[in-house]
Amino acid sequence: MDLDDSNTRTGREPAAIDRSQLDPETRRRIEQAVLDIFSEREFHRVGLIEVARGANVSLQTIYKYYGSKEALLFSSLDSWLGKLGVRLIDHLQGLEDYKEKFRKVFWVSLDFFERNPKVMQLMMSSVYLNTWRKQETFQNPELFGTFMKVLGEGRARGVLNDQVDEKILLDYIFGVMYRLIQMYFHRGQKEPLTKQANVLFDMLWRAIAKPTVP
Repeated sequence: MDLDDSNTRTGREPAAIDRSQLDPETRRRIEQAVLDIFSEREFHRVGLIEVARGANVSLQTIYKYYGSKEALLFSSLDSWLGKLGVRLIDHLQGLEDYKEKFRKVFWVSLDFFERNPKVMQLMMSSVYLNTWRKQETFQNPELFGTFMKVLGEGRARGVLNDQVDEKILLDYIFGVMYRLIQMYFHRGQKEPLTKQANVLFDMLWRAIAKPTVP
């Protein structure tokens, strides 16, 4: 597999790279190019020069601020998923009822991928979990932090199944949502998932709520 440079062999991002100095507009173009290209082809079929050309930047800029193809991919994915995290935080403002709060998290997640189909297509075609988990960006505090906060509140209020660890609940939630969204695109479905969000959510809720919670 051609990973373009030796940094990718470790599967880890070089610690010395500081992207805060990268011009925001340039970064936006790079992330968009990553999304456009990696969502169409598998990781090993993409070269860094293609991304540089797509973003209208030099290959030197890519190396300077990312260092490797893996770091470029996962940094860009982190940025896109961070946008979902920000949307979740915004939509949760003012909601007190826990079940409705979680219903909103579910709906916003489906809606995000419907509006940004290339993000899921990128994850399906180019993201290898074993490599992703080695990246510092894997934790994504905006997104996963929000999910864990909502789960923690559910535990505190006694409405979620407390016989398993919170991370198991998170696995159930992400497992269901990822599969729904993945197959939605794979099957070429036309009817929006959000149109069935309430029914789909109620099915998921029965799996994670305490048996005594209606």
